[in-house]
Amino acid sequence: MLMVDVIRKKRDGGKLSKEEIDFFINGYVAGTIPDYQVSALMMAIYFKGMDDEETGLLTQAMLHSGEVLDLSMIPGFKVDKHSTGGVGDKTSLVLTPMVASLGIPIAKMSGRGLGHTGGTIDKLESFKGFTTSITNEEFIENVKNVGISIMGQTKDLAPADKLLYALRDVTATVDNMSLIASSIMSKKLAAGADGIVLDVKSGSGAFMKNDDDARELAKKMVAIGKHAGVKTMAVISDMDQPLGRAVGNTIEVREAIDTLKGKGPEDLLKLCLTLGSYMVCFAGRAASTSEAEDMLKEAISSGRALEKMADFIEAQGGRREDVYNTTASLPRGKKRFVFNAEKDCYVSSIMSEEVGNASLILGGGRRSKEDVIDLSVGIYLTKKVGEKCRAGEPVAKLYGNDEAKLSEALERLKGAYAFSDEPVPKNTLIRGIVE
Repeated sequence: MLMVDVIRKKRDGGKLSKEEIDFFINGYVAGTIPDYQVSALMMAIYFKGMDDEETGLLTQAMLHSGEVLDLSMIPGFKVDKHSTGGVGDKTSLVLTPMVASLGIPIAKMSGRGLGHTGGTIDKLESFKGFTTSITNEEFIENVKNVGISIMGQTKDLAPADKLLYALRDVTATVDNMSLIASSIMSKKLAAGADGIVLDVKSGSGAFMKNDDDARELAKKMVAIGKHAGVKTMAVISDMDQPLGRAVGNTIEVREAIDTLKGKGPEDLLKLCLTLGSYMVCFAGRAASTSEAEDMLKEAISSGRALEKMADFIEAQGGRREDVYNTTASLPRGKKRFVFNAEKDCYVSSIMSEEVGNASLILGGGRRSKEDVIDLSVGIYLTKKVGEKCRAGEPVAKLYGNDEAKLSEALERLKGAYAFSDEPVPKNTLIRGIVE
């Protein structure tokens, strides 16, 4: 079999067989098929698509390209969560300690930033000494002893996805439904959890730009999970504006910690409670999502969720005291630019992707897979959709270390905002549920 024939077949709209999909995945992992040929195939798939059978076969090929974690030695129902990626999405930093504080084991594998969206691992590395580069044995022991562990993808767990994930980021082939579904579900299934809750973003800052596409992606992933015998559901959530108010790395960690202290933004808390309630129900700890939400709220008010976050950070090399004193422990850009309102008005829309691009300009994301992120830069949105601005009042604040980058990012951020003289409704956060 020749790779050029596989590329040509998909380029011309053909359906790839199991043998052809296994051939290119196994060859890419083995190093016998080069980047440029896989890039060509990714572009062909991007334009021609894959049907449900092909998507399922691709997921299975990626899943079995390496080992699959066996979590059976961890007592209890293990749950995992994944987001399709968004701007300001620090949900995992809030959600996982909340759920784990209720005695529900969290075994999660996460990635780094992809395009204009931030990665959980990048954010967690804001804590000095913290690492997700742990062995499978350490991962399992942390889940058993602490109740929560987050690790990066190792070369042995779904290695095909790790290779494709980085390649798609720099070849403009990220936002294809089949590639997203197979990427997410291959590594979620490889991580070995009993239940998976998915946060599928919809809007200008998401890979799925509208609710119909988001729902189709959610259905694909839920079907893949259930076919594999894993409890799976999806929440479709708004990404027509950033989640919360902070966009960056350390600045998002601060906001996540504030939320665990009961002082975070309303939309971030609501999304975490929605996702978390299904995780709690999956684990059999609550009879309804409303009962589960009450349990999660109590975990915050009692301080148990924040304490669990400190346990988690300490177990993976960080300092627990840094969780309680983020002002001193988490760096912030030394220079600040402010975007002020020119007149009295209301925020009518915010283009999330442009906010993400502004953060990228500051150094908060990757233009290529070799880029090093500046964890200290970020953007704080003082005003969001539906909120009133008075003339001269800050709409947003930018933090960075380079004035030229700050100036460029400020202009990009201004273009992301639209204003109205009349009041406008706030965005609907939860747009659908797929069970």
